[in-house]
Amino acid sequence: MDLAEAEDFLRLFHAETDGGETRLRERLGRVRAEIHETGTYRHTTGELEFGARVAWRNSARCIGRLYWQGLKVRDRRDADGAAAIAEECVTHLREATRGGRIRSTITVFAPDGPAGPGPKIHNDQLIRYAGYRLSDGSVLGDPRHADFTETVQEHGWRPPERKGSFDVLPLLIESEPGERRLFRLPSDAVLEVPLSHPDHRWFAGLGLRWHAVPAISNMRLVVGGITYPAAPFNGWYLATEVGARNLADTDRYDLLPVIADLMGLSTASERTLWRDRTLVELTLAVQHSFDAAGVTVADHHSEARRFLTHIAKEERAGRRCQAEWSWIVPPLSGGQTAVFHRYYDEPDPAARPAFLPPG
Repeated sequence: MDLAEAEDFLRLFHAETDGGETRLRERLGRVRAEIHETGTYRHTTGELEFGARVAWRNSARCIGRLYWQGLKVRDRRDADGAAAIAEECVTHLREATRGGRIRSTITVFAPDGPAGPGPKIHNDQLIRYAGYRLSDGSVLGDPRHADFTETVQEHGWRPPERKGSFDVLPLLIESEPGERRLFRLPSDAVLEVPLSHPDHRWFAGLGLRWHAVPAISNMRLVVGGITYPAAPFNGWYLATEVGARNLADTDRYDLLPVIADLMGLSTASERTLWRDRTLVELTLAVQHSFDAAGVTVADHHSEARRFLTHIAKEERAGRRCQAEWSWIVPPLSGGQTAVFHRYYDEPDPAARPAFLPPG
């Protein structure tokens, strides 16, 4: 337990929440005594909420940080056992989805501590689609998750009798070291949007869809020297994330050649810019479909302007706003967005609170 990190966080918390010097001194004294006696300390609910929000504020790869103060924090540190954790993950999805009016939400489970590690969710997001390796070397579904699909099958998951391209994977939860259990997500917790195009009627016949809530579930939340290994959190999608990456990347669904062919575009030469033209239409289909379904989705031009608003607010507050340019600039029409034409403060790997990759 890093006492200095705990003290730095508590000073930040009291400075930004007007806790006052007297309350800070009292809290520092209690935390020092608790660490001395137990080897760790327990955050108050207010500290946990603040820490989770600031971790989002510090996320150098996120363009949506303007909304960091509105993050809903669900304190579930006392959830006991894999079944209880799975149930809370399902509740998280239901509460975050709200029928399509997506709300940024985080659910925080027990931390690592002197008695042992906290629970882990092995899925990288709560909702992911299976990838089935076929005998010819191709993959049905999402190739990125072919390995994880095989892992959950080894743990007993049985896919639908008729396998599809968008089969939702179960949760794989480890509440005690070495004890992994599977839990299916009920259908009412997974809102999906069928994809169509405003101009091409044939597009709907492709049978494409995507889930509404991007809930990252395998990153570690680190606050004041305490690590929470299971803290699933979500914002909402940018249409480019789905249309220009998930459905378009060659190591994902790789749909550009299929759609280009249906659009009648020549793919014989890169100079026809068939990829670019198809990418726009695929992203337009995602944005159109989410809008038609009443599901929150952002467009990259508006979100880019909002990110610059966020930077200005942070600078007025006397804070640096770190950002990774390659993550902030969208994968479609980057040069036409407001975030393209400038540089950003380099990310500080030591910044805390933070979301960190799986340990």
